[in-house]
Amino acid sequence: MDKELILEKIKAQREYLEINPMLDYKKRIEALKKLYKNIKNMTPEINDALKKDLNKGEVETYMVEIGMVLSEISYMIKHCRKFSRPKRVPTPLAQFPSSSYRLPCAYGIVLIISPWNYPFMLAIEPLVDAICAGNSVIIKPSEHSPNTSKVIERLIATTFDPGHVTTVLGAVEECTFLLDQDLDYIFYTGSTRVGEIVMKKAAEHFTPVTLEMGGKSPCVIDETANLALAAKRIVFGKLLNCGQTCVAPDYIYCDEKVKDELIYELKRQIILQYTTDPISNPEYPRMVNQKQYDAMRSFIKDDKLIFGGKCSDEKLKIEPTILNASFDDEVMKEEIFGPIIPIVTFKDIDEAIKNINSLTKPLAFYIFSSSKENQNKFIDRCPFGGGCINDTIVHIATSNMGFGGLKQSGIGAYHGKVGFETFTHYKSILNKKTWLDLPMRYQPYNKFKAFLIRLFLR
Repeated sequence: MDKELILEKIKAQREYLEINPMLDYKKRIEALKKLYKNIKNMTPEINDALKKDLNKGEVETYMVEIGMVLSEISYMIKHCRKFSRPKRVPTPLAQFPSSSYRLPCAYGIVLIISPWNYPFMLAIEPLVDAICAGNSVIIKPSEHSPNTSKVIERLIATTFDPGHVTTVLGAVEECTFLLDQDLDYIFYTGSTRVGEIVMKKAAEHFTPVTLEMGGKSPCVIDETANLALAAKRIVFGKLLNCGQTCVAPDYIYCDEKVKDELIYELKRQIILQYTTDPISNPEYPRMVNQKQYDAMRSFIKDDKLIFGGKCSDEKLKIEPTILNASFDDEVMKEEIFGPIIPIVTFKDIDEAIKNINSLTKPLAFYIFSSSKENQNKFIDRCPFGGGCINDTIVHIATSNMGFGGLKQSGIGAYHGKVGFETFTHYKSILNKKTWLDLPMRYQPYNKFKAFLIRLFLR
Protein backbone atom coordinates (compact mmCIF):
# COMPACT_ATOMS: atom_id res chain seq x y z
CA MET A 1 0.00 0.00 0.00
CA ASP A 2 1.26 3.47 -0.91
CA LYS A 3 0.25 5.57 2.08
CA GLU A 4 1.65 8.69 0.46
CA LEU A 5 -0.65 8.23 -2.52
CA ILE A 6 -3.69 7.97 -0.25
CA LEU A 7 -2.63 11.11 1.61
CA GLU A 8 -2.17 12.91 -1.72
CA LYS A 9 -5.72 11.96 -2.71
CA ILE A 10 -7.10 13.33 0.55
CA LYS A 11 -5.06 16.53 0.13
CA ALA A 12 -6.37 16.94 -3.43
CA GLN A 13 -9.92 16.67 -2.14
CA ARG A 14 -9.33 19.29 0.55
CA GLU A 15 -7.93 21.66 -2.07
CA TYR A 16 -10.79 20.92 -4.44
CA LEU A 17 -13.36 21.77 -1.78
CA GLU A 18 -11.61 25.07 -1.02
CA ILE A 19 -11.73 26.35 -4.60
CA ASN A 20 -14.88 24.55 -5.75
CA PRO A 21 -17.16 23.86 -2.78
CA MET A 22 -19.96 22.58 -5.07
CA LEU A 23 -22.48 25.00 -3.60
CA ASP A 24 -24.17 25.43 -6.99
CA TYR A 25 -26.76 22.69 -7.39
CA LYS A 26 -26.33 22.92 -11.18
CA LYS A 27 -22.79 21.54 -10.89
CA ARG A 28 -24.06 18.65 -8.82
CA ILE A 29 -26.71 17.84 -11.42
CA GLU A 30 -24.10 17.96 -14.22
CA ALA A 31 -21.94 15.49 -12.30
CA LEU A 32 -24.90 13.15 -11.76
CA LYS A 33 -25.88 13.30 -15.44
CA LYS A 34 -22.35 12.41 -16.48
CA LEU A 35 -22.32 9.50 -14.01
CA TYR A 36 -25.65 8.25 -15.41
CA LYS A 37 -24.34 8.38 -18.98
CA ASN A 38 -21.08 6.60 -18.14
CA ILE A 39 -22.85 3.84 -16.22
CA LYS A 40 -25.05 3.20 -19.25
CA ASN A 41 -21.98 3.12 -21.50
CA MET A 42 -20.10 0.77 -19.17
CA THR A 43 -23.02 -1.61 -18.54
CA PRO A 44 -21.35 -4.52 -20.45
CA GLU A 45 -18.21 -4.12 -18.30
CA ILE A 46 -20.26 -4.01 -15.09
CA ASN A 47 -22.18 -7.13 -16.13
CA ASP A 48 -18.97 -8.97 -16.94
CA ALA A 49 -17.35 -8.01 -13.61
CA LEU A 50 -20.34 -9.14 -11.55
CA LYS A 51 -20.48 -12.40 -13.50
CA LYS A 52 -16.84 -13.06 -12.62
CA ASP A 53 -17.18 -12.07 -8.97
CA LEU A 54 -20.55 -13.62 -8.07
CA ASN A 55 -21.86 -15.37 -11.20
CA LYS A 56 -24.73 -12.87 -11.40
CA GLY A 57 -26.82 -12.99 -14.58
CA GLU A 58 -27.52 -9.85 -16.62
CA VAL A 59 -31.20 -9.58 -15.64
CA GLU A 60 -30.49 -9.87 -11.92
CA THR A 61 -27.52 -7.50 -12.24
CA TYR A 62 -29.65 -4.82 -13.85
CA MET A 63 -32.53 -5.31 -11.40
CA VAL A 64 -30.54 -5.17 -8.16
CA GLU A 65 -27.35 -3.31 -9.10
CA ILE A 66 -27.37 -1.08 -12.20
CA GLY A 67 -31.09 -0.29 -12.34
CA MET A 68 -31.24 0.64 -8.65
CA VAL A 69 -28.37 3.11 -9.12
CA LEU A 70 -29.82 4.66 -12.28
CA SER A 71 -33.16 5.10 -10.53
CA GLU A 72 -31.49 6.87 -7.61
CA ILE A 73 -29.55 9.16 -9.97
CA SER A 74 -32.73 10.07 -11.83
CA TYR A 75 -34.50 10.86 -8.56
CA MET A 76 -31.64 13.06 -7.32
CA ILE A 77 -31.33 14.95 -10.60
CA LYS A 78 -35.04 15.73 -10.38
CA HIS A 79 -34.97 16.84 -6.73
CA CYS A 80 -31.44 18.26 -6.20
CA ARG A 81 -32.49 21.89 -6.64
CA LYS A 82 -35.37 21.56 -4.17
CA PHE A 83 -33.30 19.70 -1.56
CA SER A 84 -30.48 22.27 -1.78
CA ARG A 85 -32.60 25.32 -0.99
CA PRO A 86 -32.52 26.96 2.45
CA LYS A 87 -35.54 25.85 4.50
CA ARG A 88 -37.47 28.66 6.21
CA VAL A 89 -38.73 27.79 9.69
CA PRO A 90 -40.98 29.67 12.16
CA THR A 91 -39.32 32.12 14.55
CA PRO A 92 -40.50 32.54 18.18
CA LEU A 93 -42.22 35.83 18.99
CA ALA A 94 -39.52 36.47 21.58
CA GLN A 95 -37.02 36.87 18.72
CA PHE A 96 -39.07 39.55 16.95
CA PRO A 97 -38.10 41.06 14.56
CA SER A 98 -36.18 38.27 12.77
CA SER A 99 -36.44 35.35 10.37
CA SER A 100 -35.01 31.81 10.67
CA TYR A 101 -33.86 29.19 8.19
CA ARG A 102 -31.89 25.97 7.93
CA LEU A 103 -29.07 26.06 5.38
CA PRO A 104 -28.06 22.67 3.88
CA CYS A 105 -24.26 22.36 3.61
CA ALA A 106 -21.98 19.51 2.60
CA TYR A 107 -19.91 17.79 5.29
CA GLY A 108 -16.77 17.82 3.14
CA ILE A 109 -14.85 14.61 2.40
CA VAL A 110 -17.00 11.49 2.69
CA LEU A 111 -15.47 8.01 2.92
CA ILE A 112 -17.70 5.25 1.51
CA ILE A 113 -16.68 1.71 2.46
CA SER A 114 -18.70 -0.75 0.38
CA PRO A 115 -19.17 -4.55 0.65
CA TRP A 116 -18.81 -7.44 -1.80
CA ASN A 117 -22.37 -8.79 -1.97
CA TYR A 118 -23.81 -5.93 -4.07
CA PRO A 119 -20.45 -4.40 -4.90
CA PHE A 120 -21.61 -1.95 -7.56
CA MET A 121 -24.91 -0.74 -6.11
CA LEU A 122 -23.68 -0.39 -2.52
CA ALA A 123 -20.70 1.69 -3.62
CA ILE A 124 -22.40 3.94 -6.17
CA GLU A 125 -25.84 4.55 -4.63
CA PRO A 126 -24.50 6.26 -1.48
CA LEU A 127 -22.07 8.11 -3.78
CA VAL A 128 -25.06 9.55 -5.66
CA ASP A 129 -26.58 10.88 -2.43
CA ALA A 130 -23.25 12.30 -1.26
CA ILE A 131 -22.66 14.09 -4.59
CA CYS A 132 -26.18 15.52 -4.59
CA ALA A 133 -25.44 16.98 -1.15
CA GLY A 134 -22.23 18.63 -2.46
CA ASN A 135 -19.50 16.48 -0.92
CA SER A 136 -16.21 15.14 -2.22
CA VAL A 137 -16.01 11.35 -1.92
CA ILE A 138 -13.43 8.60 -1.47
CA ILE A 139 -14.77 5.13 -2.32
CA LYS A 140 -13.11 2.07 -0.78
CA PRO A 141 -14.68 -0.92 -2.58
CA SER A 142 -14.36 -4.48 -1.31
CA GLU A 143 -11.31 -6.57 -2.07
CA HIS A 144 -13.54 -9.67 -2.20
CA SER A 145 -15.16 -8.50 -5.46
CA PRO A 146 -11.98 -7.43 -7.29
CA ASN A 147 -13.37 -7.31 -10.82
CA THR A 148 -16.20 -4.99 -9.85
CA SER A 149 -13.82 -2.86 -7.80
CA LYS A 150 -11.64 -2.30 -10.87
CA VAL A 151 -14.67 -1.35 -12.96
CA ILE A 152 -15.74 1.13 -10.27
CA GLU A 153 -12.23 2.61 -10.32
CA ARG A 154 -12.42 3.10 -14.11
CA LEU A 155 -15.95 4.52 -13.92
CA ILE A 156 -14.94 7.08 -11.29
CA ALA A 157 -11.72 8.04 -13.12
CA THR A 158 -13.59 8.72 -16.38
CA THR A 159 -16.44 10.61 -14.70
CA PHE A 160 -15.01 12.86 -12.01
CA ASP A 161 -12.14 15.14 -11.20
CA PRO A 162 -10.08 13.15 -8.64
CA GLY A 163 -10.48 16.04 -6.22
CA HIS A 164 -14.22 15.48 -6.37
CA VAL A 165 -14.47 11.67 -6.33
CA THR A 166 -11.69 9.10 -6.18
CA THR A 167 -11.18 5.44 -5.25
CA VAL A 168 -8.74 3.56 -3.04
CA LEU A 169 -8.37 -0.14 -3.82
CA GLY A 170 -6.91 -2.60 -1.36
CA ALA A 171 -7.83 -4.65 1.67
CA VAL A 172 -7.77 -4.28 5.46
CA GLU A 173 -4.52 -2.30 5.60
CA GLU A 174 -5.76 0.37 3.18
CA CYS A 175 -9.14 0.59 4.86
CA THR A 176 -7.56 0.94 8.31
CA PHE A 177 -5.25 3.69 7.07
CA LEU A 178 -8.20 5.61 5.62
CA LEU A 179 -10.08 5.27 8.91
CA ASP A 180 -7.07 6.72 10.74
CA GLN A 181 -7.40 9.97 8.75
CA ASP A 182 -9.44 12.95 9.90
CA LEU A 183 -12.24 12.80 7.32
CA ASP A 184 -15.62 14.52 7.55
CA TYR A 185 -18.10 11.63 7.25
CA ILE A 186 -17.91 7.84 7.05
CA PHE A 187 -20.52 5.68 5.34
CA TYR A 188 -20.00 1.95 5.91
CA THR A 189 -21.92 -1.07 4.64
CA GLY A 190 -20.96 -4.54 5.89
CA SER A 191 -20.84 -6.76 8.93
CA THR A 192 -21.65 -5.68 12.47
CA ARG A 193 -18.21 -6.85 13.62
CA VAL A 194 -16.40 -4.49 11.24
CA GLY A 195 -19.01 -1.79 11.86
CA GLU A 196 -17.92 -1.73 15.50
CA ILE A 197 -14.32 -1.12 14.41
CA VAL A 198 -15.40 1.67 12.04
CA MET A 199 -17.39 3.37 14.79
CA LYS A 200 -14.44 3.22 17.23
CA LYS A 201 -12.09 4.69 14.63
CA ALA A 202 -14.58 7.44 13.78
CA ALA A 203 -14.93 8.33 17.46
CA GLU A 204 -11.22 9.21 17.62
CA HIS A 205 -11.89 12.18 15.31
CA PHE A 206 -15.54 12.78 16.31
CA THR A 207 -16.46 11.87 12.73
CA PRO A 208 -20.18 11.24 12.11
CA VAL A 209 -21.05 7.85 10.65
CA THR A 210 -23.76 5.93 8.90
CA LEU A 211 -23.51 2.17 9.44
CA GLU A 212 -25.55 -0.17 7.24
CA MET A 213 -25.23 -3.69 8.63
CA GLY A 214 -27.58 -6.66 8.90
CA GLY A 215 -28.85 -9.26 11.34
CA LYS A 216 -31.33 -12.11 11.43
CA SER A 217 -34.31 -10.68 9.58
CA PRO A 218 -37.42 -12.76 10.40
CA CYS A 219 -40.10 -13.79 7.94
CA VAL A 220 -43.31 -14.49 9.85
CA ILE A 221 -46.12 -16.59 8.35
CA ASP A 222 -49.41 -16.80 10.23
CA GLU A 223 -52.30 -19.19 9.61
CA THR A 224 -54.19 -16.61 7.49
CA ALA A 225 -51.40 -16.13 4.93
CA ASN A 226 -51.73 -16.88 1.22
CA LEU A 227 -49.12 -19.62 1.32
CA ALA A 228 -48.63 -20.06 -2.43
CA LEU A 229 -47.92 -16.36 -2.93
CA ALA A 230 -45.89 -16.15 0.26
CA ALA A 231 -43.62 -19.00 -0.87
CA LYS A 232 -43.16 -17.39 -4.29
CA ARG A 233 -42.08 -14.06 -2.79
CA ILE A 234 -39.95 -15.62 -0.06
CA VAL A 235 -38.00 -17.72 -2.57
CA PHE A 236 -37.41 -14.61 -4.68
CA GLY A 237 -36.19 -12.55 -1.72
CA LYS A 238 -34.19 -15.26 0.01
CA LEU A 239 -32.39 -16.58 -3.06
CA LEU A 240 -31.63 -13.27 -4.74
CA ASN A 241 -27.83 -13.19 -5.07
CA CYS A 242 -27.92 -16.70 -3.59
CA GLY A 243 -28.98 -15.36 -0.20
CA GLN A 244 -26.01 -12.99 0.06
CA THR A 245 -28.27 -10.04 0.82
CA CYS A 246 -28.37 -8.04 4.04
CA VAL A 247 -32.18 -7.70 3.87
CA ALA A 248 -32.89 -11.28 2.82
CA PRO A 249 -35.44 -13.10 5.00
CA ASP A 250 -32.97 -14.86 7.26
CA TYR A 251 -35.35 -17.45 8.70
CA ILE A 252 -39.02 -18.39 8.41
CA TYR A 253 -41.08 -18.28 11.59
CA CYS A 254 -44.43 -19.85 10.83
CA ASP A 255 -47.54 -20.98 12.65
CA GLU A 256 -47.12 -24.70 13.24
CA LYS A 257 -50.52 -25.35 11.63
CA VAL A 258 -49.29 -24.22 8.18
CA LYS A 259 -45.73 -25.60 8.22
CA ASP A 260 -46.30 -28.65 6.01
CA GLU A 261 -48.25 -26.78 3.34
CA LEU A 262 -45.69 -23.96 3.36
CA ILE A 263 -42.82 -26.41 2.85
CA TYR A 264 -44.67 -27.92 -0.11
CA GLU A 265 -45.10 -24.48 -1.68
CA LEU A 266 -41.47 -23.50 -1.01
CA LYS A 267 -40.20 -26.66 -2.74
CA ARG A 268 -42.47 -25.99 -5.69
CA GLN A 269 -41.29 -22.40 -6.04
CA ILE A 270 -37.59 -23.29 -5.79
CA ILE A 271 -37.99 -25.70 -8.69
CA LEU A 272 -40.12 -23.26 -10.72
CA GLN A 273 -37.69 -20.36 -10.26
CA TYR A 274 -34.35 -22.20 -10.27
CA THR A 275 -35.06 -25.58 -11.98
CA THR A 276 -34.51 -29.01 -10.43
CA ASP A 277 -30.73 -28.51 -10.67
CA PRO A 278 -29.88 -24.98 -9.46
CA ILE A 279 -26.16 -25.73 -9.30
CA SER A 280 -26.09 -26.20 -13.10
CA ASN A 281 -28.32 -23.15 -13.66
CA PRO A 282 -26.10 -20.41 -15.21
CA GLU A 283 -28.36 -17.71 -13.70
CA TYR A 284 -27.90 -19.02 -10.16
CA PRO A 285 -25.14 -17.08 -8.33
CA ARG A 286 -22.37 -18.66 -6.27
CA MET A 287 -20.80 -17.98 -2.91
CA VAL A 288 -18.31 -15.14 -3.20
CA ASN A 289 -15.31 -17.14 -1.95
CA GLN A 290 -14.21 -20.36 -0.24
CA LYS A 291 -14.63 -18.93 3.26
CA GLN A 292 -18.26 -18.01 2.63
CA TYR A 293 -18.93 -21.36 0.93
CA ASP A 294 -17.48 -23.32 3.88
CA ALA A 295 -19.50 -21.26 6.38
CA MET A 296 -22.75 -22.04 4.55
CA ARG A 297 -21.95 -25.74 4.19
CA SER A 298 -21.40 -25.99 7.93
CA PHE A 299 -25.07 -25.09 8.55
CA ILE A 300 -26.37 -28.09 6.57
CA LYS A 301 -27.01 -30.98 9.00
CA ASP A 302 -28.48 -34.25 7.74
CA ASP A 303 -30.80 -34.63 10.72
CA LYS A 304 -32.28 -31.16 10.02
CA LEU A 305 -32.49 -31.37 6.22
CA ILE A 306 -35.93 -31.03 4.63
CA PHE A 307 -35.00 -30.17 1.04
CA GLY A 308 -31.88 -29.50 -1.05
CA GLY A 309 -28.45 -29.60 0.53
CA LYS A 310 -26.35 -30.40 -2.55
CA CYS A 311 -23.09 -28.48 -2.96
CA SER A 312 -20.40 -28.02 -5.61
CA ASP A 313 -16.91 -27.49 -4.22
CA GLU A 314 -15.67 -26.65 -7.71
CA LYS A 315 -18.30 -24.00 -8.49
CA LEU A 316 -18.71 -22.75 -4.87
CA LYS A 317 -22.45 -23.27 -5.30
CA ILE A 318 -24.97 -24.49 -2.74
CA GLU A 319 -28.47 -25.32 -3.87
CA PRO A 320 -31.47 -23.82 -2.04
CA THR A 321 -31.77 -25.72 1.23
CA ILE A 322 -34.66 -25.92 3.70
CA LEU A 323 -33.94 -26.95 7.29
CA ASN A 324 -35.93 -27.75 10.39
CA ALA A 325 -34.66 -25.46 13.11
CA SER A 326 -35.08 -24.15 16.62
CA PHE A 327 -33.69 -21.02 18.25
CA ASP A 328 -31.00 -23.16 19.92
CA ASP A 329 -29.51 -24.36 16.61
CA GLU A 330 -26.21 -23.00 15.29
CA VAL A 331 -27.92 -21.72 12.14
CA MET A 332 -30.00 -19.38 14.33
CA LYS A 333 -27.04 -17.87 16.17
CA GLU A 334 -25.82 -15.54 13.43
CA GLU A 335 -26.86 -13.99 10.12
CA ILE A 336 -26.87 -16.71 7.45
CA PHE A 337 -25.93 -14.88 4.21
CA GLY A 338 -26.56 -17.84 1.92
CA PRO A 339 -29.29 -20.03 0.36
CA ILE A 340 -30.16 -21.75 3.65
CA ILE A 341 -33.80 -21.46 4.79
CA PRO A 342 -34.37 -22.52 8.43
CA ILE A 343 -37.99 -22.98 9.47
CA VAL A 344 -38.99 -22.41 13.10
CA THR A 345 -42.60 -22.75 14.29
CA PHE A 346 -44.74 -21.01 16.90
CA LYS A 347 -48.07 -21.76 18.57
CA ASP A 348 -49.25 -18.26 19.38
CA ILE A 349 -48.37 -14.74 18.30
CA ASP A 350 -47.30 -13.39 21.70
CA GLU A 351 -44.79 -16.24 21.99
CA ALA A 352 -43.49 -15.47 18.49
CA ILE A 353 -43.05 -11.77 19.22
CA LYS A 354 -41.21 -12.53 22.47
CA ASN A 355 -38.78 -14.91 20.70
CA ILE A 356 -38.12 -12.49 17.83
CA ASN A 357 -37.41 -9.68 20.26
CA SER A 358 -34.99 -11.86 22.24
CA LEU A 359 -32.59 -11.67 19.27
CA THR A 360 -30.65 -8.58 18.14
CA LYS A 361 -32.67 -5.95 16.29
CA PRO A 362 -32.86 -6.96 12.61
CA LEU A 363 -32.37 -4.80 9.53
CA ALA A 364 -35.59 -6.08 7.95
CA PHE A 365 -38.86 -7.70 8.99
CA TYR A 366 -41.42 -9.53 6.86
CA ILE A 367 -44.94 -10.59 7.80
CA PHE A 368 -47.25 -12.65 5.59
CA SER A 369 -50.79 -12.46 6.87
CA SER A 370 -54.33 -11.62 5.78
CA SER A 371 -55.15 -10.42 9.29
CA LYS A 372 -54.79 -6.66 9.86
CA GLU A 373 -54.72 -7.32 13.59
CA ASN A 374 -51.80 -9.74 13.29
CA GLN A 375 -49.94 -7.49 10.85
CA ASN A 376 -50.20 -4.57 13.26
CA LYS A 377 -49.19 -6.66 16.28
CA PHE A 378 -45.90 -7.68 14.71
CA ILE A 379 -45.14 -4.36 13.04
CA ASP A 380 -45.89 -2.34 16.18
CA ARG A 381 -44.22 -4.57 18.75
CA CYS A 382 -41.07 -5.76 16.95
CA PRO A 383 -38.18 -3.30 16.48
CA PHE A 384 -36.48 -3.42 13.06
CA GLY A 385 -35.09 -1.18 10.33
CA GLY A 386 -37.76 -1.56 7.64
CA GLY A 387 -39.77 -4.26 5.98
CA CYS A 388 -42.78 -5.49 4.05
CA ILE A 389 -46.26 -6.80 4.65
CA ASN A 390 -46.90 -9.75 2.30
CA ASP A 391 -43.64 -9.36 0.38
CA THR A 392 -39.87 -9.39 0.85
CA ILE A 393 -36.96 -7.06 0.03
CA VAL A 394 -38.82 -4.66 -2.31
CA HIS A 395 -39.17 -1.97 0.39
CA ILE A 396 -35.57 -0.96 -0.38
CA ALA A 397 -36.27 -0.36 -4.07
CA THR A 398 -37.62 3.17 -3.70
CA SER A 399 -36.09 6.61 -3.37
CA ASN A 400 -39.17 7.82 -1.51
CA MET A 401 -38.34 6.01 1.74
CA GLY A 402 -35.13 5.87 3.71
CA PHE A 403 -33.32 2.56 4.13
CA GLY A 404 -31.39 1.69 7.28
CA GLY A 405 -31.28 -0.33 10.46
CA LEU A 406 -31.12 0.35 14.17
CA LYS A 407 -28.63 -0.52 16.87
CA GLN A 408 -26.77 -3.72 15.80
CA SER A 409 -28.32 -3.65 12.32
CA GLY A 410 -27.36 -0.06 11.58
CA ILE A 411 -27.18 3.61 12.41
CA GLY A 412 -28.72 6.15 10.06
CA ALA A 413 -30.32 5.68 6.65
CA TYR A 414 -30.11 6.74 3.03
CA HIS A 415 -32.00 6.72 -0.34
CA GLY A 416 -33.67 9.75 -1.85
CA LYS A 417 -34.32 12.75 0.38
CA VAL A 418 -33.19 10.80 3.45
CA GLY A 419 -29.89 10.11 1.65
CA PHE A 420 -29.42 13.80 0.87
CA GLU A 421 -30.05 14.64 4.52
CA THR A 422 -27.59 11.95 5.67
CA PHE A 423 -24.72 13.63 3.82
CA THR A 424 -25.82 17.17 4.74
CA HIS A 425 -25.20 19.35 7.77
CA TYR A 426 -27.97 21.88 8.32
CA LYS A 427 -26.75 25.22 9.65
CA SER A 428 -29.41 26.89 11.80
CA ILE A 429 -29.44 30.62 11.01
CA LEU A 430 -31.41 33.40 12.71
CA ASN A 431 -31.37 36.71 10.82
CA LYS A 432 -32.11 39.47 13.33
CA LYS A 433 -33.33 42.83 12.06
CA THR A 434 -31.74 46.08 13.26
CA TRP A 435 -34.67 48.46 13.18
CA LEU A 436 -35.94 47.34 16.61
CA ASP A 437 -34.17 45.96 19.68
CA LEU A 438 -36.42 44.63 22.45
CA PRO A 439 -34.85 45.66 25.81
CA MET A 440 -36.21 42.89 28.04
CA ARG A 441 -33.18 40.56 27.73
CA TYR A 442 -30.67 43.16 28.87
CA GLN A 443 -29.67 43.90 32.47
CA PRO A 444 -30.52 45.53 34.77
CA TYR A 445 -33.67 43.41 35.18
CA ASN A 446 -36.86 44.62 36.84
CA LYS A 447 -40.36 43.32 37.44
CA PHE A 448 -41.67 44.51 34.08
CA LYS A 449 -38.82 42.80 32.17
CA ALA A 450 -39.38 39.64 34.19
CA PHE A 451 -43.08 39.77 33.32
CA LEU A 452 -42.28 40.09 29.58
CA ILE A 453 -39.74 37.25 29.66
CA ARG A 454 -42.28 34.95 31.32
CA LEU A 455 -44.94 36.08 28.87
CA PHE A 456 -42.84 35.13 25.84
CA LEU A 457 -41.10 32.03 27.23
CA ARG A 458 -43.80 29.62 28.31
